[in-house]
Amino acid sequence: MFDIQEELKKLPAKPGVYLMHNKQGEIIYVGKAIKLCNRVRQYFQGSRNLSTKIAHMVSHIDYFEYIITDSELEALVLENNLIKQHHPKYNTMLKDDKTYPYIKVTLKEDFPRLMLARKMKQDGSKYFGPYKSGGAVRDTMELLRKIFKIRTCNRNLPRDIGKDRPCLYYQIKQCNAPCQGYISKEDYGKSMDQVVDFLKGNHKPVVEMLTEKMMEASEDLNFELAAEYRDLLKSVNDIGLTQKINSNKGFENRDIIASAFDKKDAVISVFFVRDGKLLGREHFHMTREEEENQAELIGAFAKQFYAGTPYLPEEIFLECEMEEQEWLEKMLSERRGAKVHIRVPERGDKYRMVALAKENAENVLRQDRERIKREEQRTIGAVHEIEDLLGLDNLKRMEAFDISNISGFQTVASMVVFEDGKPRNRDYRKFRLKTVTGPDDYKSMEEVLTRRLLHGKKEQEELMTQNKDIQYGSFTKFPDLLLMDGGKGQVNVALKVLESLKIHIPVCGMVKDDNHRTRGLYYNNEEIFFPKHSEAFMLVTRIQDEAHRFAIEYHRSLRTKGQVYSILDDIKGVGPKTRRALMKHFKEIGHIKDATIDELMKVPGMKQNIAEGIYIFFNESKEEI
Repeated sequence: MFDIQEELKKLPAKPGVYLMHNKQGEIIYVGKAIKLCNRVRQYFQGSRNLSTKIAHMVSHIDYFEYIITDSELEALVLENNLIKQHHPKYNTMLKDDKTYPYIKVTLKEDFPRLMLARKMKQDGSKYFGPYKSGGAVRDTMELLRKIFKIRTCNRNLPRDIGKDRPCLYYQIKQCNAPCQGYISKEDYGKSMDQVVDFLKGNHKPVVEMLTEKMMEASEDLNFELAAEYRDLLKSVNDIGLTQKINSNKGFENRDIIASAFDKKDAVISVFFVRDGKLLGREHFHMTREEEENQAELIGAFAKQFYAGTPYLPEEIFLECEMEEQEWLEKMLSERRGAKVHIRVPERGDKYRMVALAKENAENVLRQDRERIKREEQRTIGAVHEIEDLLGLDNLKRMEAFDISNISGFQTVASMVVFEDGKPRNRDYRKFRLKTVTGPDDYKSMEEVLTRRLLHGKKEQEELMTQNKDIQYGSFTKFPDLLLMDGGKGQVNVALKVLESLKIHIPVCGMVKDDNHRTRGLYYNNEEIFFPKHSEAFMLVTRIQDEAHRFAIEYHRSLRTKGQVYSILDDIKGVGPKTRRALMKHFKEIGHIKDATIDELMKVPGMKQNIAEGIYIFFNESKEEI
């Protein structure tokens, strides 16, 4: 029994992250603290004025856990990662999980390269950006490679010089082939210095060089070459035109942040200024509580965004003071290794830029309001329709299963997960059948459901022991509804498994018509039909199609890899040679499953330890089921 008051006394006076759980073991809130003992106790002090949202959250807390960190910065990063991983109900969530593309120059290499990067590392490389998209990064890198003939390969130079023939880029005159020693390290370095200069925004030398070469080619009547230089020149000018807003100083790196919101949704607009030039802007959607004010909203966004972005500017401009502004400024400065200033401009050009960002946020919110409503109707709205049809409450997580095989050969299964009517791809799982021989969909489904639910029970037991080292898996949380690809037969298989494991979960069969199209749901021994143009019908169809697609793609991938007897490939020590010998000796996979160790030892070339491993693999699998 978790005694909250007793556990509060044990909290350390150290930085860290705390996780609040409800009675179902779900993480409903994640927070970070400079001193855990002070921060966590505040939630349970009756005299403390809590907001309606936090008071409601506290009423659902059954127990909490915490993770100690070495620093406040580590706590900030961990808090952000845990929020993204668990999507707690009471955290203000940044809907967009974006990472921004940067151009990475690998300066520590003897012959540096240009690479697209989405994370900044302390690896001695130089990073430029952020750019508005991966496409913009690739276009810029392609342009620079054409102009300065920078290598694209990942060969280890100078170690591998001369080991292989030059690549196609050398043949088409877009690389000087340092891999062949055709250019010295010093000359290559000069080209790379020009690349870095260009990425810093100094385009003038490149423009002058290309213009001069274009004119020379034209005077020599080499119009084809002149046209190439003309196109390169146009590309350089296009990149320059995207950087329209220049500051007076010309060298600032800053982000400008503003917001717009209504009762449920918010849009945050961020302008990126690098070296005094506007490189781009991005918009982020967030969920919000009606009582949440602007300062809380901006604070929640800034903590999540700057914990994940690889680049930190010198200045961050906001439209209002935010929560924990001094603390965040300190943390970002520590992470950047230089001072980061968070300011609220009140007049002049800086104020006008914040106002421009706010205007953009308001426009996006207006444009997206209808789209958001439509998206909610096809997701949350569809879930509510299913609740009404089945007579269920609080339906959030649905799991659907499908079996795929060819005449019972190489049977696989898929598990797809939908939460609030949206696919939760990271919780999808694939299964290769271990105990079923031949085309038996019912036995296959029984094995898959048993494995999935047993795995979930094991994770839940570990969770209840408060083992801080466990990794919360996709099986920990049980679904609110199980969806079988089929009718009465598949539903009865699921109910049999649930009864044997003493687990109570509603089960539906997704029934198809003669044309293999979704027709209705089989639930509580009757078929339930719904209008074909209803949101519920379309959501069930999407779930059924997704489960089928995921299973088919997995089966196809195994066939493509040539894994003829894939179940044998799961056994340690069994390679292609042993696999062929087993199939030649036993003829059928089922005979291998039923063989004793002595019988397995009769296979030519079989070793004792491998025979024992095969026997244990199949017999332990049988015991699970």
